Amino acid sequence: MATTFVSVPFKKASEVDMARPLSKFIQATCPSVDTQAEYIKAAEELNNLRKSALGRPLDKHDSSLEILLRYYDQLCSIELKFPFADNQLCLTFTWKDAFDKGSLFGGSVKLALASLGYEKSCVLFNIGALASQIAAEQNLENDEGLKAAAKYYQLASGVFQHIKDTVLSALNREPSMDISPDTVGTLSVIMLAQAQEVFFLKATADKMKDAIIAKLANQAADYYGDAFKQCQYKENLPKEVLPVLAAKHCMMQANAEYHQSILAKQQKKFGEEIGRLQHASDLVKTVASRYDEYINVKDLSDKIARALTAAKKDNDFIYHDRVPDLKDLEPVGKATLVKPTPVSVPMSQKFNDLFAKMVPLAVQQALSIYNQRRADLVNRLIAQMRESTNLANGVLASLNLPAAVEDVSGDTIPGSILEKSKVVIQQGGLQTIDQLMRDLPELLQRNREILDEALKVLDQEEITDNDLKAKFKERWKRTPSSELYKPLRTEGANFRTTLDRAVQADKVVRERYATHREIISLLCKPEAELNAAIPSGNPTKSLQGSEVVMLLKTLLASLNEVKKERETFENDIKSLQFDMTNKFLTALAQDGAINEEAISVTELDHFYGGHTENVQQNLKKQEELLAKIQAAHEEFSKSTQSSTDANQREEILKKLAAGHDQFVELVNNLKEGTKFYNGFTEILLKFQTKCSDIVFARKTERDELLKDLQQSIAREPSAPNIPVAPAYQSAVSVGGTTPAVPTPAPRNVFQPKPQPPARPPPPSVGSTFPAAPLAAAPATASAPVPVASMPASIGGTGMLSQAQGPPYPSYQGYPGFYPVPMPMAYNQYAYGQYNMPYMYQPPGQPPFPRPQQPQQPPQPGYPYPQQQFYQQ
Repeated sequence: MATTFVSVPFKKASEVDMARPLSKFIQATCPSVDTQAEYIKAAEELNNLRKSALGRPLDKHDSSLEILLRYYDQLCSIELKFPFADNQLCLTFTWKDAFDKGSLFGGSVKLALASLGYEKSCVLFNIGALASQIAAEQNLENDEGLKAAAKYYQLASGVFQHIKDTVLSALNREPSMDISPDTVGTLSVIMLAQAQEVFFLKATADKMKDAIIAKLANQAADYYGDAFKQCQYKENLPKEVLPVLAAKHCMMQANAEYHQSILAKQQKKFGEEIGRLQHASDLVKTVASRYDEYINVKDLSDKIARALTAAKKDNDFIYHDRVPDLKDLEPVGKATLVKPTPVSVPMSQKFNDLFAKMVPLAVQQALSIYNQRRADLVNRLIAQMRESTNLANGVLASLNLPAAVEDVSGDTIPGSILEKSKVVIQQGGLQTIDQLMRDLPELLQRNREILDEALKVLDQEEITDNDLKAKFKERWKRTPSSELYKPLRTEGANFRTTLDRAVQADKVVRERYATHREIISLLCKPEAELNAAIPSGNPTKSLQGSEVVMLLKTLLASLNEVKKERETFENDIKSLQFDMTNKFLTALAQDGAINEEAISVTELDHFYGGHTENVQQNLKKQEELLAKIQAAHEEFSKSTQSSTDANQREEILKKLAAGHDQFVELVNNLKEGTKFYNGFTEILLKFQTKCSDIVFARKTERDELLKDLQQSIAREPSAPNIPVAPAYQSAVSVGGTTPAVPTPAPRNVFQPKPQPPARPPPPSVGSTFPAAPLAAAPATASAPVPVASMPASIGGTGMLSQAQGPPYPSYQGYPGFYPVPMPMAYNQYAYGQYNMPYMYQPPGQPPFPRPQQPQQPPQPGYPYPQQQFYQQ
């Protein structure tokens, strides 16, 4: 039985360093140093696994297939955990077409894409190819080999079918020919047909019923027929595939008819038996005559011939059953025992996820959005509390509280003002603010330079890409830089907007500082100078122990308690931490997707609902206290004596209290601005690195594409449409006919050239060797020369035909082409160099005149035989 099977060659991959970009992403996103080290080690192991799977020749063995399966499983795992789809990882995968043999001027067709889906499809193709090669290596003479071959062919069929269903969505562009849906779909059918043939072989070896064997063979023939039809229009597949499929189709039909004939014989349908055997004989004769180079069916042909001879003999002498026509035979049934093995991850039973602790990218994105929601909620609560504190301080400063109720003597500095002055001095006063304000422009300028440099790199690469696109037009087949960089440019625009807002905020801080600088400088002075700067007053000392003063002091103490309570709330809210990873992982496992908004809102309300309620109660309590303080202060003001000095003193004390508050707020704002710029620098540096990496990857891809373009241009013919030769060059004198002489144009008229002088006559040979003894052999002289002993002549000239060379003009005035005599082997009976006349007449040259020799009497000796000339 013929065992020729089709196996698929490997795709070849270029080397890629996966560890470097993965490590950069890990360092940028993982906060824990220990976790970073663990994931970076996993990235290096992944890179080594790729080298083992794709960087060396693979043996046709299960262990090699296991390496490919493990690498594919790792790709499926990291696809969910790293942002490959967003072009945040600069990895370009380059693969060669499996069926492209290249040419003299260049290598195979290559395609480079920054797509993990492309890498997965190509690795999956190699899995199918290796499975087909392992199946083809199995020993089909034993049961284990048959089972293994059927298993691997079905695996290969399922792999190619999976590529057909997923390759377009994975690449989002036209794939190379070998992994195109049409090609891999055809390969899937071929592998399925071969798996069905293996089951037919196993059923034959197991001596199952002929009815079952016939159905298995007929189904295999059907699969081979489908594969043959699909292969007819695929020029990229090897040329030997098509005849093998055609031969297998006929061979499997012949097997089906043969086993069905045995069934007919068992049912005593002898005419049907002969009809089916005759059809089977015709099929194997077709294979033997057309595809004998690829499939050997001698054993099957002999078996069918013996069965047909015996059946005809029995029918002619015993049964005399009518042999039906082929069209009248019942079709053989079909039985399918094979199906493509579906691709399900993990494909390897030994799969061990290198990034098992890293959460999927969907969970990372959900966590990022949740953290933003949480930050917004926390910032909003803290902002409300700080605004309330500033409002309370502003109201008290406008009322000169608590200084008004402390300043009963009118000559000393109120205790609250002294405390505020000490706070300002301890924090560095004006020097601190001046230093912080000097640092901001430098930090801002550094951030601007980083952002400009990152965008400049993108601009330069985009200009180069546009120039190459304009030069090569439709040949430049890669994603335009303008489209690829859209997310990066949007991100860069957001960064620039953020910097512009920060500049506006800095401007507001400077204006406020300019407004309150003088009063803050007053708070920085020693106590004696500060006391001298405050005007003295003479308020009524009788109010020192009055009820309204006591009420104001009580209300102010309550207000201080409210503000301290808010500080506690702020610390509690900032310190509250909880992990949402498990929540999102559970949702992803249960639903296959994450409804981040619903989950986040529910959890934030659960954890921050109580804090929000406490803050709102605190703010409401402060509002009530401020209303009571304002009412009590109004009554206090009516009880005090109004004077110019007292009013001036009160205004100064109000400004000093406000100056303290402004100082504290300015210092906090400037420190927050410094922290913002420093943190923003790290973000911009990562953005710059991302831009540099993707530009480097684009340059590598550009160089590969340019190299392929140069090779393809070199392979193209210089003149695709060769002009038609002139009529006078295409006209050849054949059979003695002379073509019409063309009339040359006036500019092409050739002047006759002088003819060369006549050659001297050849040496006389008649006296030494006569041509033939005429008198001695008269019968021989008149006998015609046998035609078979002479070479075929062209044009009826009786000369040896010359090898066809370039056309030469034959019109008047152009010398003829003189052919160089063809070399001949040594012949002991041939004439010598000086006694052999020329046997041909060169065209365009007059023949040499043969000198008249007197008739010589015959000489005794051996007559020279007629020589036989062979066309060179």
